Amino acid sequence: MKINQFYNKVYTWILNTGPSVLLGIIILIVGFWLIKVLSRWMSGHMNRKNIDPSLTPFFLSLTITALRVLLIVTVMQIVGIQMTVFAALIGALGVAAGLALSGTLQNFTSGILILVLKPFEVGDNILAQGQEGTVSAIKIFYTIVTTYDNRKVVIPNSKLSNEVIVNISGSGSRRLDIELKFSNSIEYAAVKARIEEVLNSSQHALKSPERRIGISSIETDGYKVLVNVWLNSHGFVDSKLQIQEEIMEGLKSSGLKLPGM
Repeated sequence: MKINQFYNKVYTWILNTGPSVLLGIIILIVGFWLIKVLSRWMSGHMNRKNIDPSLTPFFLSLTITALRVLLIVTVMQIVGIQMTVFAALIGALGVAAGLALSGTLQNFTSGILILVLKPFEVGDNILAQGQEGTVSAIKIFYTIVTTYDNRKVVIPNSKLSNEVIVNISGSGSRRLDIELKFSNSIEYAAVKARIEEVLNSSQHALKSPERRIGISSIETDGYKVLVNVWLNSHGFVDSKLQIQEEIMEGLKSSGLKLPGM
């Protein structure tokens, strides 16, 4: 008698719930297949649009995960599983995770902003957090800067998005300022002409923006000449050393010596 009652309950459950369960399984299988197709399409589309390689895996993972969660929740609703306790549990876990990972989430958000807004890119020379060097990698949570003395500095992205960043190479060129002092016995016109000759023959000095040479100050024992010349941002330090050497040698060869030479 008890067996018959059990079979009756099972039969009733199958009649009442079976169609919903079967429909849920079908929707689940088809949904996962569609998400897989969508993932392939998104990957190809983002590659064609030249989206930053660091962003592509993240957006794909986020989209796929969100769609899968939505699909599973929908199937659970179709099957008839109560979501009240489940939703409360997810909410509590979300709040706890948010509090525990607040700093990480801030770095994550800042990384997205840096990759989208591009205040600097890989290969740029920047000055940030007291560190000057070349950006070698931009990750979701941090940026790697290689200093000129070959130190690898890892900077959290939140520090880069909330504080001042100097993009040294962002404009493509930098100005070099050189100040030289001469005695009153040396003609300024000769000094200016010789410096212009040196800069015109130098491979490091740019023709544009226009360079500038002039007297910056006049003193009792002489005067100072200021030279403003533009160099390529990349390799600025090497170019600076070379041009200063060329100017020094050019002045000496013309007999236009600096005090003490």
